[in-house]
Amino acid sequence: MSPLFRRKPAKAPEDRLVTLIRKPGCHLCDDAQSVIEKVCGDLGVPWESKSIDQDPQLHDQYWEQIPVVLVDGEQHTFWRVNEDRLRKALTE
Repeated sequence: MSPLFRRKPAKAPEDRLVTLIRKPGCHLCDDAQSVIEKVCGDLGVPWESKSIDQDPQLHDQYWEQIPVVLVDGEQHTFWRVNEDRLRKALTE
């Protein structure tokens, strides 16, 4: 098989990172956190939460899209988190 078509090996769950970018009082953020807790808990993937209130750069970048979910530092989704889509992103 040509090197151009080789798939990268999947990362181990403990080598992944999900980041929830949120703000206080946001019900969509609470919903997103529930999905993240479930999926990451099932898969053994670490996750973190960051508030746009405590980081001016995150505020400037994401304030219109809150909540935002990053997988390994790349934007995965915003506003609503689909459990199946997140699970698939973390297992491929």
